[in-house]
Amino acid sequence: MLQFITHPSDRYSIAEEAQMVIEGGCRWIQLRMKDATDEEVRAVAMELIPLCRETDTFLIIDDRVELVNELRVSGVHLGKEDMDPRQARELLGPHAIIGCTANTADDILALRGVDVDYIGLGPVRHTTTKARLAPTLGVGGVADVMARVRAAGMTIPVVAIGGVTSEDVPALMAAGVNGVAVSGAIITAPDPVEYTAALVEKLNNSIK
Repeated sequence: MLQFITHPSDRYSIAEEAQMVIEGGCRWIQLRMKDATDEEVRAVAMELIPLCRETDTFLIIDDRVELVNELRVSGVHLGKEDMDPRQARELLGPHAIIGCTANTADDILALRGVDVDYIGLGPVRHTTTKARLAPTLGVGGVADVMARVRAAGMTIPVVAIGGVTSEDVPALMAAGVNGVAVSGAIITAPDPVEYTAALVEKLNNSIK
C-alpha cells in the first residue's frame, strides 16, 4: 500500500498534488500541514474531500483529531506527541482509520492491545520533515524492528516512512513492512503522476 503525505511545494498546490497522485494510482492521502491553522487545514481538506470521495481514496489528516471528527474524513495520523490513540478512538468511533508514528520496536510493542490500524515506522533516512525524530533506521534497521515486532506476535500493518523513494520499495517490502509512505520524492519528481504509478507497480510486484 502507498500513502502519499502532502508536501509543501512551490510548484503545486496541495489539491494539485492530490490530483496527480490519485491519477498515478495512489488511494491513500495524508493531509499534513504541521504549521498551519485549523482554518487553513479545513480549507484545504474541503478541496480534497470531493476528489477523494469520487475516486474511493482514503483521506486522513495529520494530528487534528477534532477536524477529522468535524469533516468526517477517513481518519487521522498521530505523531508521538499528538493525542493518545485511545482518546482519539473514543472521539472518532470504531470506523475511523487511526495511524501512529513509531521509531523503534518498543514504540510499536507499547501499542499492543490499543485499537490502532497501522504504524508509520521511520525515519528510514533523514528528511527535513522528520528532522526532530529519532536517528534514521535505514533498511537494515527497519528489518530489525519488523523481525522483533512479528516475533512478538503483533500483526499490525506497518508503513515505512521518512525519505523513502521508489528505489527503496523492493528492499523495504523484503524487510517486512506492508507499504510505504512517500512525500517529497513524488512532488520533486519530473513527472509526479508517472513516479506515483511506478511506486504503485513496485509495491504490487513486491506482494505477488
